[in-house]
Amino acid sequence: MKTFLLKFLSLSFVALLSFSVDDSQKFQGKAYYFSKSKMELGNWGARLSEAQKKDVAARLKNRLEKSYVLSFDKEASVFKEEDRLDAVSGATDSWGANFSRGEQYKNVKDSALVQAQEFYGKKFLVKDKLHTIAWKMGKETKQIGQYMCFKATAMVSKDDLEWYNFSWSDLRRNDDDGDGTPDVPMIAVEAWYTPQVPVSHGPAEFWGLPGLILEVSADNTTMLCSKIVINPGEEIKIEAPDSGKEITKEKYQETIRGKMQEMMNNRGRRRG
Repeated sequence: MKTFLLKFLSLSFVALLSFSVDDSQKFQGKAYYFSKSKMELGNWGARLSEAQKKDVAARLKNRLEKSYVLSFDKEASVFKEEDRLDAVSGATDSWGANFSRGEQYKNVKDSALVQAQEFYGKKFLVKDKLHTIAWKMGKETKQIGQYMCFKATAMVSKDDLEWYNFSWSDLRRNDDDGDGTPDVPMIAVEAWYTPQVPVSHGPAEFWGLPGLILEVSADNTTMLCSKIVINPGEEIKIEAPDSGKEITKEKYQETIRGKMQEMMNNRGRRRG
């Protein structure tokens, strides 16, 4: 335990010495992330041959592998996906775009979230509080690039991590514990952060650690930072998106599920 504390304190001290009081106000950076998700085909996938599974994986490559950039200063950050074309057709993924994460602004000082979302051509501006993650600090360390990182873990509900997304199973949730609300799955999260970059930011919904999160794994997805640029030559504009109908995360989830339920009902009536 003493070795762990000495490592952490020495790195934190070096990080703090790197930035004077004046510099802290203009301290900025960019972190580039690559995410990879495992393909889950469920019962339908069990009927596919290995060749068919490879074909499906190729067609879903732009959903399973994504690139992001996190722009940050001491208090706020903007996290956005870098545009990519479909690996097979060369077209954009219009269906997947309805449930992908939009441009995300987080202010850790004010615990504020502002996120731009587009759902079937309608623009929303989701404004809410940041979800507080109850991190458990671990003793393990590892090197990611030139940065010494420390491990932290947490359990977070699926709705808090993927509130912008949709799964057909969301419409079939049961109230197994009898409290009157559908039960939400909990997801194990493992994060690696570095106090050498002394900000509480991270990719996606992750934040709140004493250093920038460079790697995070949750459910079937892992995000890994491939490059960090501190104080680039040009000033980085870190501003919240401002276009779309204002809505909370909870109301946005209700909107998505209501629309998908309507689509399922209409499909059933056509078949009948």
